[in-house]
Amino acid sequence: MVGVNRTDRLYALVEELRAVAPRPRSASWLARRFEVSVRTVERDISALQQSGTPIYAEPGRTGGYCLDKAHTMPPVNLTAAEAVAMAIALRHLDGTPFRAEGRSALRKLVAAMRREDAAEAQHLAASVHLLGAGPIPPMPPVLNIRRVLRIRYADRAGAVTRREIEPLGYVGKPEHWYLIAWCRLRREIRAFRTDRIASFTVTSEVPPLRRLRPEDLDIPHGDVEQLTLAG
Repeated sequence: MVGVNRTDRLYALVEELRAVAPRPRSASWLARRFEVSVRTVERDISALQQSGTPIYAEPGRTGGYCLDKAHTMPPVNLTAAEAVAMAIALRHLDGTPFRAEGRSALRKLVAAMRREDAAEAQHLAASVHLLGAGPIPPMPPVLNIRRVLRIRYADRAGAVTRREIEPLGYVGKPEHWYLIAWCRLRREIRAFRTDRIASFTVTSEVPPLRRLRPEDLDIPHGDVEQLTLAG
């Protein structure tokens, strides 16, 4: 568990407690399991409780933290794309009295997803960047970002080219969505406006690992925010 970020650890804590419920797990046992301090476990449990996760402390020598199974959901069959779509939709609650409640609901849903689906959702969310404070337009059809794509793309003048691209992520602006990818035709990272992708085919080829760095986005103004499922 070394190197696991806090969001992943919170999900894993809930899954661990759900797996053994109604039996308790002590803070020291959880600390050893996740290779963190007891104090870190206590802070994590407190954060989960504040978000509405039904965890309670059972006193005594054999006590510890328990998850109330009667008030938790069974594994939720949300896809990664559905979870990310919900996170983007919740952006429209910013500035309303229900912003915190919406994000809390999303955390509960992600915690109830199957572990592999939650991990895939986190990977997809990390590939989405939002630019500017304005409302985000509807999310385009999510293109597979783990396979090489063949696309027909129209430029500003309407000229269509065929390209093979290696997707790296999305950038959402108040006006448009862009698919950021390594373009094999231009041999560099390019931004493709999704409404100009006339058609696409998902190939079976897994592209080489490339990291999308903030400087690769080459955005001269505005703050870029990475989407998160943690609220």
